[in-house]
Amino acid sequence: MSTTITPVEPTEPAPAPGGSRWPRRFVRPGAAALSGLLLFASFPPRPLWWLALPGFALLGWTLRGRRPRAGFGLGFLAGLGFLLPLLKWTGEEVGPLPWVALAAVSALFIGVVGTGIAAVSRLPAWPVFAAAVWILGEAARARVPFGGFPWGKIAFGQADGVFLPLAAVGGTPVLGFAVVLCGFGLYEAVRLVLARRADAAAAPTPSAEADIDADRPAEGTTRPVPRAAVAVAALSVLVPVVGALAALPLVDDSAEDGTATVAAIQGNVPRLGLDFNAQRRQVLDNHADRTEQLAADVKAGKEPKPDFVLWPENSSDLDPYRNGDARLVIDDAVKAIGVPTVVGSVLSPDTGKLRNSLIKWDPERGPVATYDKRHVQPFGEYIPMRSFVRIFSSDVDRVRRDFGPGDKVGVFDLAGTKVGLATCYEAAFDWAVRDTVTHGAQLITVPSNNATFGRSEMTYQQLAMSRVRAVEHSRAVVVPVTSGVSAMIMPDGEVVDESKMFTPDALVREMPLRSSRTPATTMGTLPEALLVAVAVGGLGWVGARTVRARRRPASDDMS
Repeated sequence: MSTTITPVEPTEPAPAPGGSRWPRRFVRPGAAALSGLLLFASFPPRPLWWLALPGFALLGWTLRGRRPRAGFGLGFLAGLGFLLPLLKWTGEEVGPLPWVALAAVSALFIGVVGTGIAAVSRLPAWPVFAAAVWILGEAARARVPFGGFPWGKIAFGQADGVFLPLAAVGGTPVLGFAVVLCGFGLYEAVRLVLARRADAAAAPTPSAEADIDADRPAEGTTRPVPRAAVAVAALSVLVPVVGALAALPLVDDSAEDGTATVAAIQGNVPRLGLDFNAQRRQVLDNHADRTEQLAADVKAGKEPKPDFVLWPENSSDLDPYRNGDARLVIDDAVKAIGVPTVVGSVLSPDTGKLRNSLIKWDPERGPVATYDKRHVQPFGEYIPMRSFVRIFSSDVDRVRRDFGPGDKVGVFDLAGTKVGLATCYEAAFDWAVRDTVTHGAQLITVPSNNATFGRSEMTYQQLAMSRVRAVEHSRAVVVPVTSGVSAMIMPDGEVVDESKMFTPDALVREMPLRSSRTPATTMGTLPEALLVAVAVGGLGWVGARTVRARRRPASDDMS
């Protein structure tokens, strides 16, 4: 009868007499939560992008070699450590319940990712498979439920980082993969160095070595660290860094199609929070007044005349098609500045759902085109399962009439410049921004309304998304916001002008126009699909090994 040697998982040493396992049981859960906190700290407004690397290194130590159930629990703790503080702004005005619920549901995805990472961590080249599993989790979270919630993609914390040029190679999936891979690679490199030291410390004395077969390790010693494992660890760290350096030529802020002088209006709001819309006319007046002040400054020679003007989302929550007074206010402001202006408005048809729209307003012809936001925000602009959600929070009734999505890509021709439109929340979705560029946009604008979230970190997190999008598609991005921070972003991701929060302002700047496409724009979802395939392949490999291991004892008994 043949015998099979089954590998035995390492076990923790027994506690010393009188000692206890309980403190040790909290080490890995504590490390998992800490890894999540490091990921949170790597996000804006802190310029600490590099903290993502030790964050993933620590997560790698936490998950490597764990059983699936433990991997889920540790991943969930890491997700809570990351997303609870990152998404605190969601409870700014509605209390902790929606905030905690959203963070917990999102953390469940990271819990499942933890299961996958624990499984593939036993494979050769595991950092590659583990990083791909993380991207698989982000891809799922960006799509389900209710159209997904991609806030907290690792790529969005890298606007100041050395890996940013990789956004132009393969978008947020490739950028995020590089960061995660480098973090896991750092852990693996440290682990192998420590293993080599342990091997050297356990080696026999020179006198004893003469009696040992050169092809067999001495009893009580560890096997030498395989060279392949060392190579994988080194490449996991070096390839992302070298790849980012090699991608630098793709980052270009030159003006391929000339320039356009753009004005972004920040009118401010009369009050913070959910009730700022109670003074909708004041919000409209603020933006009209700031536009007319800009017109006076242009006439006085204090500011250059813009080619077009961009107002933020919700700058007129009064429907100008139904409210003659609102139409007159907007028309007067646009005629004063004398150039096409994009106005963010809420359109309320007689029947059906509301529309969060951007209106192209011509100084002579008035409103001539609209773009309806395509990805409306669940639990913000519409309430899924309204009766069920009302059990937990009566704030759902603040949304009295749901918004509906548009179905057309937003590109306006403004004084000869093709401007791509991605309204606020849409900037988080890869497809919503990419579509505007593939439809000819030479410049992108992300009109937003952050007044609901007060002075939280939300506006800085969203600004970082727009910076990543600028590099991803090699386009200048203009971000007009009702209450700040409004910004002008160059195609290389640099913020060249920005406003202060809750301060009326008008940013006017000459911005480069570009029409070439980056590899990320051209390939679309292909890089993400390839990384998902790597993750699925790794998980399939683990599954096949598990099946073979379970069949082996039965085969041995028959021999």
